[in-house]
Amino acid sequence: MTTEDAQAAAGTAEGQGPVEIDPEMARHLENKREELFEKFGIPDEFPPEVLEEAKERTQGVQAEIEDEVDEREDLREMTTWTTDPIDAQDFDDAISIEEREDEIVLWVHIADVTHYVNPDTKMWEQAVERGNTVYLPAYTVHMLPPVLAETVCSLVPNEDRLAHTVEMHLDKENLGYEEINIYKSVIRSDARLTYTEAERLLDEPETAEDVLEDQSVDLAEKTERVWELADRMHEQRKEEGSLVLNPARDRAHTIIEECMLKANKAVTHELMWNRGVEAMYRVHPQPSPDEWDEALVEIQELDGVSIPGDAWDDPRKAVNATLEQAPGRQLDKIQWAVMKVMPRAKYMNDPFGGHHALNFEIYGHFTSPIRRLSDLINHWIVYTNDVPEDLVALCDRASDRQKDAEQCEREYKNFLQEVGLDPSAVNNRGIEVVENPDDDGEDEDAEADAADAAVEE
Repeated sequence: MTTEDAQAAAGTAEGQGPVEIDPEMARHLENKREELFEKFGIPDEFPPEVLEEAKERTQGVQAEIEDEVDEREDLREMTTWTTDPIDAQDFDDAISIEEREDEIVLWVHIADVTHYVNPDTKMWEQAVERGNTVYLPAYTVHMLPPVLAETVCSLVPNEDRLAHTVEMHLDKENLGYEEINIYKSVIRSDARLTYTEAERLLDEPETAEDVLEDQSVDLAEKTERVWELADRMHEQRKEEGSLVLNPARDRAHTIIEECMLKANKAVTHELMWNRGVEAMYRVHPQPSPDEWDEALVEIQELDGVSIPGDAWDDPRKAVNATLEQAPGRQLDKIQWAVMKVMPRAKYMNDPFGGHHALNFEIYGHFTSPIRRLSDLINHWIVYTNDVPEDLVALCDRASDRQKDAEQCEREYKNFLQEVGLDPSAVNNRGIEVVENPDDDGEDEDAEADAADAAVEE
C-alpha cells in the first residue's frame, strides 16, 4: 500500500480501527443492553432446540444444492457480487446486470431463506417472535440463528448458494418494467465488496483484482454499468416525487438502495397485479396538508435556507430541492422538520394508500429475509402462492416489533452519548475492550464518571 493509499484508508472506518473501551465501560454497556432487552421484550439468545434445528439444516449443504440445480435456474456463470458494510456477517442480496441493445436486465438475487426456514420449523416461530434483527451500535440481536444466517443463507463469494432471483427487464429510455420474472436459482457470487471497496472500484477499476478469485470476471465493467443505472433510477425517483432525505449518499450505497427498491417494487407488483394475492405490503400514510405546511414553514424559516418557488406544489419535491441547496449545517434540522410530521409506515395485507415517502402506488419488502419477518413471509407467499391464515396478525406483529427495535436502538444510542461515546463511531468501527484504551484525548475519569451517572439514572 502506498503512503497515499494508507492516508486514504485512515479516513475510513476500516482504517481507523475499533473504538477502545475498558472492561468497566463494557460492563456498563452490557447492563444497559440487558435493561433495554427486558423493557422491549427482545430475546438475546435462541432456545437450544432452535439452535439445534438450525445446525442440522447446515449439514450436507453442498450435496443438497447439487440436487437442487436441475429444479432451478443455474446462474452460476453470471457475474454476481455482494456489497455490504465491512462488519456484515451475512450477505443476503447480490446483483448482476447486462446491458443489451434494446433493454437493461437487472438481476437481484436474494438468499433463499425459506428453503431452510418454513412455517413448520421452530426457526420460523422464532422469526415471528423476534420480528426483525435488532441492530445496536457494535451489537446485533439476530432474527435467525447466525449458524444458519451466516453460512448456508449467506451469499458468500466463490461458493454455490440457493437464491430467490428477481429478474427485471427494463426499458432503456424510461427504465420501466418490460418483463418481471421471479424464480428459484443457484448462484455463485464472484466477490464480496465492502462499501468502501465498491467506491474505490468505481474510481480505480484495476482494484477488482484485489477482490476477485477469478481474474477473468468483468466486475469493474459491471459495477460501472450498475452505477450508471442506479444513478438514473435515483434521479428518476426524485423527479417523480420520491422523498430523498440523504442527498449526499455515496455511489456504493446508492447502487444497493436503488436496486433493492426496484426489486421490492417488482415483487409487490407481481403479487398484487398479476396474482391478486394478499401479502405483507408496506404502507406509509401521508401527513395532512396542515402538517406538511407546518414542516415547510419551519424549514423556510431556517437561516440560509430557501425553498425554491417552483417546488411548493409537492412537499416531497420541495424538501428534495431544498436539501440540495441548503447549507450543510441545516441538513439535520430540515430532516427533523420532515420526520416530525411523518406518520409511521406499517405492514398491511392490503396496499391501499401506497407508500407516501417513496411515492409508490404499491410497495413491500422482499430483499432481506434474513433480518425482516415481512420479507421472509413474502418469500413464502411468492414461492407457494399460499397466504398465511394469520397474515393480518403477522403484519401487526412485524410493525410492532420494528417499532420496538427502533426505540431500543434510539435509547441505546442516547446512553452511549451519556457515557461519552460517539454512537456513529461505535456503529461504524465497532468496539474493542482493552485494559488501557487510547481515548483520543478524552478525559478517562470524566468518561467513567459519566458512565456511572448514566447507569444510576
